[in-house]
Amino acid sequence: MTVQSYRDLEVYQILFAGAVKIHEMTLRLPKYELYEVGSQIRRSAKSIPANIAEGFGRRRYKNEYIHFLTIALASCDETQVHLDMLHATGNLDAGAHQSFSATYDTQGKKLNRFLQQVIAQHVEPYREDADNRLREDGPTYDLGAE
Repeated sequence: MTVQSYRDLEVYQILFAGAVKIHEMTLRLPKYELYEVGSQIRRSAKSIPANIAEGFGRRRYKNEYIHFLTIALASCDETQVHLDMLHATGNLDAGAHQSFSATYDTQGKKLNRFLQQVIAQHVEPYREDADNRLREDGPTYDLGAE
C-alpha cells in the first residue's frame, strides 16, 4: 500500500484514537488532577499524532522526518509515565491502566520500527538516487507484522 497521507499510517490512526480516549478519560478526573497530570497527559498524547503528521509533512527532508518521529516516540513514553502516575495515585483503575498501557506500548514499538525504517530506507523525493535518476515519487514504507 502506498502511503499518500499521514492519515494512511496505521500507527497515526491508532494513536490519534488513543489521544481522543485519553482526553475523554481525563475529563472524569478529580478537579485537582484535571489541571495537573490531566493536562500533561492530554498534551503528551495529542503530541504523538501531531508530530507524526508534521514529520510526514516534512518527509522530503530525512533529518526533519526523523526529528519529528523521534519527538512522537518520546511523547509516547511520556504518556506512559503519566498513565503510570495516574494509576499509582489511585486516579486510574487497573483495567483502564492496563488497556491504555498495552496500546501505547504496542504502538510505541510500531512507531520505533517505523522510525528505524525511515532511518534505513528513506530516499528523499526529487533527489538523485543511486542510478542518477530524478525520483518524483515519495518513499514507500512497509511496517510489516507486529
